[in-house]
Amino acid sequence: MERTALNLPLAPQTLAKPRERVFASHLTLYICVVLVAAVASYAVWARTRSIFSCSANGYSADRYIAYCSGANYGDYEHGAFWFNLEHALDFASKADVLFLGTSRMEKAFSTTATADWFSAASARYYLMGFSYGEHVSFAEALLGKMHPRASVYVIDVEDFFDPILTPPAQTVLYDPKAPTRYEGKQFWQQVQQRVCKTVPKLCGSKGVTFRSRETGVYDMEGAPRDIVPVSFNDVVSRDAVDRDTAAAIDFLKRFAQGRCVILTLVPQVETKVGDANAIAAALGMKLVTPDVPEGLQMMDGHHLDDASAERWSRAFFTAAGPEIRSCLEHQGEGALR
Repeated sequence: MERTALNLPLAPQTLAKPRERVFASHLTLYICVVLVAAVASYAVWARTRSIFSCSANGYSADRYIAYCSGANYGDYEHGAFWFNLEHALDFASKADVLFLGTSRMEKAFSTTATADWFSAASARYYLMGFSYGEHVSFAEALLGKMHPRASVYVIDVEDFFDPILTPPAQTVLYDPKAPTRYEGKQFWQQVQQRVCKTVPKLCGSKGVTFRSRETGVYDMEGAPRDIVPVSFNDVVSRDAVDRDTAAAIDFLKRFAQGRCVILTLVPQVETKVGDANAIAAALGMKLVTPDVPEGLQMMDGHHLDDASAERWSRAFFTAAGPEIRSCLEHQGEGALR
């Protein structure tokens, strides 16, 4: 038996207290280690997979994140439009000229040349394209919801009239949990904006797309660099042309009556010139494409780089500008072009 300094037996409860204290200190240390590990693990997850994996440098009173390539964030713009979280439909509905297509169209017209042309024309424009290669079915759903006043539609023909819905479009249209999910994404943008502007190192640099509320213009940052020249394919895929022509006829009957419609083709790798010309011919319309300046290139294999987009859009307005201006001057009297 353990004894005191006076050789008296030590009470059992006296022995227990140091042991309890040792156990308690070990338990506290263990809990602290677990908490630190959990916090560190969450920080790594947030820095690599959530919205915190993307930069917050592009926010402004006019701009929000449309897409963050963090695996657990991804698309926001589909929900932002469908649920009007950023008043996107309000701005788009007031445009005089509405641009329709995929994110390729968005990038190609997100230029100073576009802004300058519409400023000179004293007209409003809106770029209503979407990432994930979104197609006509989602555009139709939005147009039916927003009742646009636009007198001109400019449509990038390639792949637009494919009637399928992408996964983000299916989610916002049919998933009952989608409103809550996208409202949560909106909330986390507010958090990320404050946190990352206060402590920038907490945010990563994965690919992110900021979008203007007022014009729909894109600002793409941190996209992977995969510089390749644009190229062209004259082959006609008859099945694709027949499918897209049928969808285009339906779209024009439902949404383009009394409006000017200008078909164009944004260049990319293996640009489907043959299909686009065949679709335009089947519709009895012309395909308005500028003389393509040499040296145009893609920044990531999918979108024109900044310099190429600037040059191509400037050439587009040289070719199509007079027709657009004529349509704007005769609102309500436009015919399919």
